[in-house]
Amino acid sequence: MSSTPASRDIDTSRPHSARMYDYYLGGKDHFEVDKQAAETVAAVYPGIFVCARENRSFMHRATRVLAQEHGIRQWLDIGTGIPTEPNLHQVAQSVVADARVVYADNDPLVLKYAERLMRSTAQGRTAYVEADVKDPASLLNTPVLSEVLNLNEPVALSLNALMHFITDQQDPYGIVSRLLDSLPSGSALALSHCTPDFDPPTWQKVTDIYTNAGTPVQFRPRADVARFFDGLELLDPGITLGHRWRPDPLSDDAAAAEPPTDAQVSLWTGVGIKP
Repeated sequence: MSSTPASRDIDTSRPHSARMYDYYLGGKDHFEVDKQAAETVAAVYPGIFVCARENRSFMHRATRVLAQEHGIRQWLDIGTGIPTEPNLHQVAQSVVADARVVYADNDPLVLKYAERLMRSTAQGRTAYVEADVKDPASLLNTPVLSEVLNLNEPVALSLNALMHFITDQQDPYGIVSRLLDSLPSGSALALSHCTPDFDPPTWQKVTDIYTNAGTPVQFRPRADVARFFDGLELLDPGITLGHRWRPDPLSDDAAAAEPPTDAQVSLWTGVGIKP
């Protein structure tokens, strides 16, 4: 278990997306400024809590599928966020005890709680690096990453609810392409991305809230999310809403009298394998 040192103080004067996400999930690792911003979002888009929950559920299912059906034993999870159990390595190691996971995020608060991500099985290994997805070269060259992951063997690149924080001006498709280029055949991309497709006016309001709080966002339609998977072989059912990607019949959502609506979820998801 290892992590990179913190290099920045935690800024509590303005909301942070990772801490707002923690609030959406019912966590306690956020500040009043994050709660206020999150509640402003929820006032215009009450489905945000459903969206966050479905995003988390998709990550769990995609991780299990890659471990059970595609022999993946290594994960690079970027935009990890504040730990919420079960974390990705706990899901992966419940299937394959020797799974190795590197988490990466650029929020000092995530680093503060990174010890929760270090509780690996004896056979596997986990690590945390403080890095920014907008600088993939630096992230990939982090010594800790090469200590934990063997980039000559397949790696699952996990980008959950991350790329909508990368605007077109920041070259999101180039970033994902460079990350995938560093991984061998048999590697995978598991990605989720919020979308305005089902209620554009509401999502414009959400965009404005985040942008005005200092966090530019770009929520994309399905066709634009599909571009992240160019050159990959999509697993069934392809690019679909989060609650429809291989749903677990034993899950709470499946047992619910009223399943979530498409507009509530508003999250495109997919998993692709690199040929």
